[in-house]
Amino acid sequence: MSLGDTYQKSPCNAVHWTHMLEGKIIVEGRDPKPMDVENLFYYEHDLPPNHRIIHIYDDESTQRRPDRLTIYVDRENIFLNAFCMIQTIASTEHTLRGRKNGAPSSASPKSSAVALRKKQKMEPDAMDDGDSNAPSPMHISTPTGPASTAAETTAAIGSAGDTAASTVEMTDPEPQRLEPRSLLDSDPIRVNLVVDIEDAPEHLQQGLRQIVENHNVPYFYRPDRSNSAVQYRWHMQFVHSSDIASGAFEVRNNLGQVQVLYNRTIDAFRALGQVLTAARAAEVAAADSGSDVALQAPEFTISEQAQFETLALMIDCSRNGVLGVKSVQAMLRNMALMGYTMLQLYTEDTYKVDGEPFFGYLRGGYTQAELRAIDDYAFAMGVEVVPCIQTLGHLGQMLQWPRYAGLRDTSEVILSRLPETYELLEKLIATVSAPLRSKRIHIGMDEAYGVGEGRFRQMFGSQEGTAIFVEHLARVHTICEQHGLRAMIWSDMLFCLAAKNNALYAYYDQSNNPAEALSRVEGIPPDIDLVFWDYYHTLPEIYARKIQQHRELGCENPWMAGGAWTWSRLWCYLPFSFESNRASLTAAKSPAGRVSSFMLTIWGDEGNECDFFSALPVMMYVANHAHTPMSEIAVSFMENSFAAICGGSLVDWMLASRIDEIPQAADADIRSQLPSNMSKWLLWEDPMLSFMSPQYATLDLDSHYTNLAGRLLECALAFPAPGALARYPLNRLLRLPGLLARVLSLKCHLRDRLAAPYKAGDRTALLQVAETRLRPLIEAQRELWLYHRARWHRIYKPFGWETLELRYGGLTARLETMYDRIVSYALQQPYSLLRRSRGIGVAAGISRHPALLPTRSRHPSKVLEEPLSSSSAMDTTGSLPLAPGPSMLADETAGMSVGEAPAWLPDITSTAITSAAAATAAADTTGEPVATIGLGWPVTTMSIPACGPQPPTADAMSVITCGATTAAPAPAPAVTVAEPQISPVMTAFPGPSLTSQQNGNGDAMLQNSGNITTINALGVRELGGEGDFWLQPAPLLPPELDPVEGIPAGIGSLGEEDDEVVESIPELEEDLLCIYENAYTSLLLDYGRVTAPSRLG
Repeated sequence: MSLGDTYQKSPCNAVHWTHMLEGKIIVEGRDPKPMDVENLFYYEHDLPPNHRIIHIYDDESTQRRPDRLTIYVDRENIFLNAFCMIQTIASTEHTLRGRKNGAPSSASPKSSAVALRKKQKMEPDAMDDGDSNAPSPMHISTPTGPASTAAETTAAIGSAGDTAASTVEMTDPEPQRLEPRSLLDSDPIRVNLVVDIEDAPEHLQQGLRQIVENHNVPYFYRPDRSNSAVQYRWHMQFVHSSDIASGAFEVRNNLGQVQVLYNRTIDAFRALGQVLTAARAAEVAAADSGSDVALQAPEFTISEQAQFETLALMIDCSRNGVLGVKSVQAMLRNMALMGYTMLQLYTEDTYKVDGEPFFGYLRGGYTQAELRAIDDYAFAMGVEVVPCIQTLGHLGQMLQWPRYAGLRDTSEVILSRLPETYELLEKLIATVSAPLRSKRIHIGMDEAYGVGEGRFRQMFGSQEGTAIFVEHLARVHTICEQHGLRAMIWSDMLFCLAAKNNALYAYYDQSNNPAEALSRVEGIPPDIDLVFWDYYHTLPEIYARKIQQHRELGCENPWMAGGAWTWSRLWCYLPFSFESNRASLTAAKSPAGRVSSFMLTIWGDEGNECDFFSALPVMMYVANHAHTPMSEIAVSFMENSFAAICGGSLVDWMLASRIDEIPQAADADIRSQLPSNMSKWLLWEDPMLSFMSPQYATLDLDSHYTNLAGRLLECALAFPAPGALARYPLNRLLRLPGLLARVLSLKCHLRDRLAAPYKAGDRTALLQVAETRLRPLIEAQRELWLYHRARWHRIYKPFGWETLELRYGGLTARLETMYDRIVSYALQQPYSLLRRSRGIGVAAGISRHPALLPTRSRHPSKVLEEPLSSSSAMDTTGSLPLAPGPSMLADETAGMSVGEAPAWLPDITSTAITSAAAATAAADTTGEPVATIGLGWPVTTMSIPACGPQPPTADAMSVITCGATTAAPAPAPAVTVAEPQISPVMTAFPGPSLTSQQNGNGDAMLQNSGNITTINALGVRELGGEGDFWLQPAPLLPPELDPVEGIPAGIGSLGEEDDEVVESIPELEEDLLCIYENAYTSLLLDYGRVTAPSRLG
């Protein structure tokens, strides 16, 4: 059941229950308590069965399920608000699901377009769901002229309504609208914005030029780009006005003449982004009503006021992934159109420092020229670039080198109070701030656990942690002052040191106030800005109280930092990102919060496996929230702004988050305070031991990930014809979660499928699982690796990829070993036979070539219907297409299938073989020599050289056994193998002939009269970047280069002992235990926890 279906069929309607419960006291039982009966609500019997009650002071580690109604109460059990993740977030899918062909949805426009609005004590601006006259976050006024027809009026108002972030204030009541439909990728762009860059104010010209020339979606008119589908043009004019308040703008569209009035540079670009959103909304309105008035004669005004003086984005560039300059520039273009005023690149040691060659050694650090180029690019769009470094903790990358051994307090914390420490820190601060215009700097100091506990204690004695921290902060602050810089720090250590507890609980404990601890020392410098970071809570009240505690420390205007959940996962988890940022933003904007600076962070903990661009929807959500006093953002507004500014379909990107969600099960007990990273630990979990599998044994993950993979890959591949202008070009990035889901669909429950036939002694069934599930898994995970590698090198610097590639390599090796052991056990064949049978696959592989038949599209699993004609490339390589085999699925979105083989390809003969002797006698009925090559993967082959030094001739074939060669006469009848038969195992093809010639030195040479083409897990490769795949032929290795040639008889291929058959697989004999209770647990685990249970001593 999809999230939309769940929402439709469940009582998880937070709007309804908010009205029902407002002012009520939640009590157990049905007996009235000694209080006003009207204020009682008996939740035990009258609430939906699928609900939970949470006290705002409690830890939120109780059950978290998307379809569960969550009710928050205070200490006296008085209702505060209600929440349902499905309604507020997944309603996007509910609204747009099933509209790929334009089919209407059964949901009403109001229930789908307006997100949940909660009444809270600290939110005086919140409104009832039915209040259509409340102020809009983006105020749009749409006049309706007397000459307008009813249809034209409907279209015009519809355009305004979809553009607003919530309900819209209009001169006339809104008439009933048709249910909107989703614009497909094939739907043409019908309106262009004409930006006369030379006529724009000079300080906007460079930024406008970059956006117009590089925007993802072709909404901007460009003379060098023809688009015959464009029927309407809106002409843009930018006017700087000092009468407009800082952070505000006004847009007036009068029949396609759009005037933007602004004060700050960044507000002009935010206004441009809202005009793009309005253009997209007008297209939707035209599709709804059948009238083009919203496009042809638009009349509306847009006005906004930023809620924060500073809206910052911080990107982690220290956990392996260092964004390339072009990627940073792409981020800046999106940031400008969203309205972000500041960018911080978090660089622990990833910037170059003169005279410090081991600082950031082999880490891909930014040079002075790169930082200057980034700053210039951002400045043109009104974005301030602020250095974000570390000056206390998180310096382990630097401190690992012997050069800095004398500066270590602990492995991660630099030694304070040492003069040499501050000499180095001054050099770092001066270096990183020099190429930037900003006079602000973030000096970090978070999570400096163990400060004063290492060499500091040995040198200076035991001292109170808060005193050490404040003393160090004061000295670094002095350095910043000397360089004219205003500093900010993360605030967590002030709370953790006061509580003498390094856990996050100490930071977020409402009763922990470090004011008393600071009163015993000098205190923090008054001009230090404290940044309060919290990515975990979902109640605004929790954030508001902690903000107040920061003020009690002497920081009157603290920063608030939320997070896009990109860390420890391969794709940003959007639902919880929206939920937690909604709470922190609501608190920051409330009268109790009164925060003037908000920061969204994008972290890359655990190797930075995630594509940071997957956080774009969160960036959009936070930016829209930061430009309205309201606490909710309409789904339709998010959909339009994300499509027009970023070029992606929000409903499709929401779908990608489900790789970390689970299908609901009746007996599933889901307990977590944090969103699971299930897709990550399922990917890296050891496949043979699979010791986490009992946690999800009752869940149907096969169907979940299979369906998800199909839908995501369909979204990623739904492009128009080559050269056409796509409406959702960003959707191509969904290929990563799609490929990941396909791997997980094959990997989940794999050990269970293997252990059952193994314990039953059913070798045939065991082999069948290996061929139909394990072998496709090897190929699927390699395709994921290849795409991930290409994507990484496109957006990040190459440094750091080695860490992830070691993970992929380890997984490949474990899968290969697993396959070899199982097949050796099932066939009772030694390792050497198996390795030789796949020898050709090692030499051959997949590369790129237009001669592949049938041709592939941009995705290697997608097959175009029309094959390419024969080309010169085909003539020079003689490439043959990859034929579908027993272990490859016919569906073109599964495995590595490439469709039906051409008619001219020789028929595949599946031969049941139980011994090497049977393989020796196998021959094609035509009399041509054949050889069995590989298990379950059909390949055209030639004769394989025997273990002896003599190459085979055309009238003989080699037997794949060391120390013996058996001639196969030709012609010969087909072989019938006695019971028991195990099929499919090997395949046989007619092979091209071999001839033996001599080179100039008289040495025998092996000459191939034809080329060999195959695919094998050990032979798959691509030659850089993204694009089409094709097969590359490769000849057999000559005997002198064959790694198993020349081994004396009786010596196995390992060179140490006889290569014996695998007689048992103890890994499959062990019974697995449920580590986290006898139920499913939604877990957030790191790489080291799931790769193997063994720990190095």
